[in-house]
Amino acid sequence: MFQRVMVAVVGIPFLLLVLLWMPDWAPAILVTAMCALGAHELLHAVGVNNRPLRWTSVLAAVLVSAEIYATAWLDRSFLPLLALVFVFALFGLAIGNYGKPTAIPFGHLTMALFAGLVFPSMLGCLLRLRLVYELGPALAFVPLCISFGSDTFALFAGMLFGKHKLAPHVSPKKTVEGGIGGLVGGVFGMALMWAIIHWTIGYDLCTWWEAVILGVVGSAISQMGDLSFSVIKREFGVKDYGKLLPGHGGILDRFDSVTFVSPCIWLLLTMWILR
Repeated sequence: MFQRVMVAVVGIPFLLLVLLWMPDWAPAILVTAMCALGAHELLHAVGVNNRPLRWTSVLAAVLVSAEIYATAWLDRSFLPLLALVFVFALFGLAIGNYGKPTAIPFGHLTMALFAGLVFPSMLGCLLRLRLVYELGPALAFVPLCISFGSDTFALFAGMLFGKHKLAPHVSPKKTVEGGIGGLVGGVFGMALMWAIIHWTIGYDLCTWWEAVILGVVGSAISQMGDLSFSVIKREFGVKDYGKLLPGHGGILDRFDSVTFVSPCIWLLLTMWILR
């Protein structure tokens, strides 16, 4: 617990510095690094040992994140082209190694595709929010506040009231009561961000009922993300994805829920509220 607290003491001010006050290139570098590390952690956890395959996937994760940043300036997306080249490269490796001791199982191929393309596209939505004109520095914290609020409330609600298992085969400690507490925490996190945005820049991001919907939906997606990455860990018998963050594990252990909630919030904000 002490290590978890100390990581939070150092990490939260660092996130505030990078996402709020530094130029756009700084959060772009941060999110790109997170995407690369997360892709590497995921491939290592599932046993993808083919180095060309692993590093091709990590490179793709970097390029996907960089493409998000470039799109904000060029007003043109290269993601379809990047995805096509990546798929060709993966199957080129599979063809070249087929029938050899280094043959690539199809499961590894699909996991590399997820790690190099799907995962950074999801987590990269944190950068998409940060690059929204004027409101970006505040919007980037919306999925973070919802996710961390949901995680915190779920933890304490589960400890105090937890009796009914939520998904015992996936995460034995998670309870239905904790999940309900997480929904409350998501609404609290969203309300906190609404208040901060209102009082600092005088902008009402949404109505109160829209904030409640964002909090509930965001928390539900956040908890699904947590369980989804736990499924992978259970199947491959790993406790943590990495050791980068003491007391938390790797990037995926700490930002698994953020990975799922970021695209959800980005879509809801840009298509529904900020339209």
